[in-house]
Amino acid sequence: MRIVLVGPPGAGKGTQAAFLAQNLSIPHISTGDLFRANISRQTELGKLAKSYMDKGELVPDEVTIAMAKDRMEQPDAENGFLLDGFPRNVSQAEALDEMLKNEGMKLDAVLDLEVPEGEVVKRIAGRRICRNDSAHVFHVTYKPPKQDGVCDICGGELYQRDDDTEETVRKRLEVYHTQTEPIIDYYRAQSLVVTISALGKVEDVTRRAMEALGREAA
Repeated sequence: MRIVLVGPPGAGKGTQAAFLAQNLSIPHISTGDLFRANISRQTELGKLAKSYMDKGELVPDEVTIAMAKDRMEQPDAENGFLLDGFPRNVSQAEALDEMLKNEGMKLDAVLDLEVPEGEVVKRIAGRRICRNDSAHVFHVTYKPPKQDGVCDICGGELYQRDDDTEETVRKRLEVYHTQTEPIIDYYRAQSLVVTISALGKVEDVTRRAMEALGREAA
C-alpha cells in the first residue's frame, strides 16, 4: 500500500506511522529522517538542505521532493510506503502525484488523524523532558512523575522545551492549518482521505486506522 499520513502536531503521527508500517510491512518514510540521513551522509541534497537550515530558512520544496523521490525508489519501497511529513503542502502533493504517475503508480489512501485543537495543546504543552536523557519523557496529566519536576528513572530535572509551550504550539497549529491542512481537501477531491479519531490508547488508534484501510492489526 502507498499511504500518506496527515494530522496536526501532537496527533501521534510518528508513533502511529511506526506501528502501521510494521503491520503493513512497508517502510515508514518521514521527512525528519530523510533530512537527517542525507545530512549525516553528506549527500548533495543533504548539503543543500543544511545550507538553508543553517540560515534558519525553510528547505525549498524541490529539495524535499528530490529526497522523497530518491527514498521511494529504494528496493524496500517497491511494494509500498507510508509517508509521514511529506507532502506538507499542495505543491508537494501535486509533485508526488506526478512522480507516482510517471511510475505507473498511485496512492491508495491518505490517513487523516483527527484531534481537537484543545487536546493537541494539552498533549504537547504538558510534556516534560529529563535534562539528563531526552528519551525520558513524562506528561503532567497522562504520565506524571512520582515527584513533581523529578525524573522517575534517573532523578534528573524535568523541564518544558521551548517549542512545547502553549504559545509555540498554537503557532505550530497555525502553520499546519495554513500550509498542510489544504492537502486534505486536495486529496479528498480524489476520494483518498480516510479520517479517524486519534484519541484514546495508541493500540486503539492503530486498530481504527487498520480497519479504515481494510486490514486487520497484527
